Amino acid sequence: MRSSFESRDRLLDAALDVIRRQGYSATTVDDICREANLTKGSFFHHFKSKDELALLAVERWNTVTGALFKSAEFQMKDDPLARIHGYLDLRGAILIGEPSEFTCLLGTLVQETYQTHPDIRAACERGLSIHVETLVRDLDLAKAKYAPDAPFSPESLGYLIQTVLQGAFIFAKAKMQAEPVRQALAHLHAYLDLLFHPPLTA
Repeated sequence: MRSSFESRDRLLDAALDVIRRQGYSATTVDDICREANLTKGSFFHHFKSKDELALLAVERWNTVTGALFKSAEFQMKDDPLARIHGYLDLRGAILIGEPSEFTCLLGTLVQETYQTHPDIRAACERGLSIHVETLVRDLDLAKAKYAPDAPFSPESLGYLIQTVLQGAFIFAKAKMQAEPVRQALAHLHAYLDLLFHPPLTA
């Protein structure tokens, strides 16, 4: 017999998959229930609406992806710039399957909902900003070590990295392939080596 928590988690995971595959507006409660192999009764036992589910799905996405990056092997590197490169390498390593499987839930949601669902937009903004803040900590250390007099701010560079990634995800969807993301990551690696000199070799 399934526990209530298990059913709730299955619905949240189903929402992550379906929304990334077909978008928020096109996703129905029936779609999510079918993906989770659960009834609408189960859905409404846990969530008042699709919008409420979306907000909790964003929280789940942030928890899952946050744990992935926090426990990644690159976090063990001593050098902050090596950790930034490691972050980009991990981004490349998870480009597996169809675009819906490796692109970002937050980017998908916010493009559709930024004007119509302010609560969802705000939740996505918080999640995206967390990724920026995670990078900024190491970018600040890398700047102090390699380019203390450079005029750019670590925060602006953190936003640039995430902006490039989110834009690359859009092109991956348009072309139905991961190559635009791989190319964007290669350019980011090269740009970091130009900003933080001497170039990283280890």
